Amino acid sequence: FSAEQEAQALRKAMKGFGTDEDAIIEILTNLNISQRQQVLITYKSSIGRDLIDDLKSELSGNFERVIIGMMTPTTMYDVHELRRAMKGAGTDEGCLIEILASRTNEEIRRINENYKLQYGCTLEEDIVSDTSSMFRRVLVSLATGNRDEGTYVDDALAQQDAQCLYEAGEKKWGTDEVQFMAILCTRNRCHLLRVFDAYRGIANKDITDSIKSEMSGDLEDALLAVVKCMRNKPAYFAERLYKSMKGLGTDDNTLIRVMVSRSEIDMLYIRKEFLTMYGKSLHSFIKGDCSGDYRKVLLRLCGG
Repeated sequence: FSAEQEAQALRKAMKGFGTDEDAIIEILTNLNISQRQQVLITYKSSIGRDLIDDLKSELSGNFERVIIGMMTPTTMYDVHELRRAMKGAGTDEGCLIEILASRTNEEIRRINENYKLQYGCTLEEDIVSDTSSMFRRVLVSLATGNRDEGTYVDDALAQQDAQCLYEAGEKKWGTDEVQFMAILCTRNRCHLLRVFDAYRGIANKDITDSIKSEMSGDLEDALLAVVKCMRNKPAYFAERLYKSMKGLGTDDNTLIRVMVSRSEIDMLYIRKEFLTMYGKSLHSFIKGDCSGDYRKVLLRLCGG
């Protein structure tokens, strides 16, 4: 890998009349995120221009968004997406839920630091001003990045948590959402998987079914996302991708975000889960749903 060579090749692809989009796709999809950062710096030092500015002036639409996303450091990409989800017309609740429910404590800690540096206010302040009621409380809880990340399971406590969830929902009239939040947003993964098993034994139904019948709207979506991420994170993202493309029109925000943010983390697993869950490959789904350079770059991120 030579950052100098890649920088020159990118400049060549954009210089003069017309842009060589294929070359840009080829170069950038063959690099990993840290190599792309090196190219950014080298481009500026050896060519004296800003690569992001050049890309923005040459590209457009969803294709541009994917490429700029790929050029953005992982944490900053999450930061920008969270901000976009809250600022502007309406709130993209799905984006807030997806990022906050799926990132590790360490990732959330970095997001919080960079958010404050970038926007001069905390992520929590923006969440509080942009959302309300119990949904707000769940997001604030997840945004603290304070989940137990150990692997210890206390069987008696797991049984007790399952009983608590049952009594907070199915067993009573009305729902004690705070109980759900306290358990689902703080316990470690191994413990929660045990709780879900115990819950099925007590309530005779899956925890997700109870959440669906006891909650609604954004709160339901948020707690379901937490449960799904605990059980199988790649399957959660496979479902996000499927829903972004099925039916009429495409939810490009979600499609781009998941493809860009997971491409170097668990894309192989996401593809596997997608095929298992929907009987079609992610590759074929993208192919049928997108077009042009946008399709080309997403297929390269998808691989296979």
